[in-house]
Amino acid sequence: CVAAERTVAEGLDRSKFNVEIVHLGEHKSRVAEAERAGVKSVPALVIGGQAFHINHGADLSVLKA
Repeated sequence: CVAAERTVAEGLDRSKFNVEIVHLGEHKSRVAEAERAGVKSVPALVIGGQAFHINHGADLSVLKA
């Protein structure tokens, strides 16, 4: 799961996209921000304001616990 996310994120043209990789398990204070961006599970990418779910690893509800 994480390998797929990293492969896609690292393949993005950084001159066109601002890439920030956030591990929500380590940065739980950003879970609400991820929810507002449309993230429902991890790993996921948010590109141009739209959430793209790479592979279902864990629901965000698990990270809030």
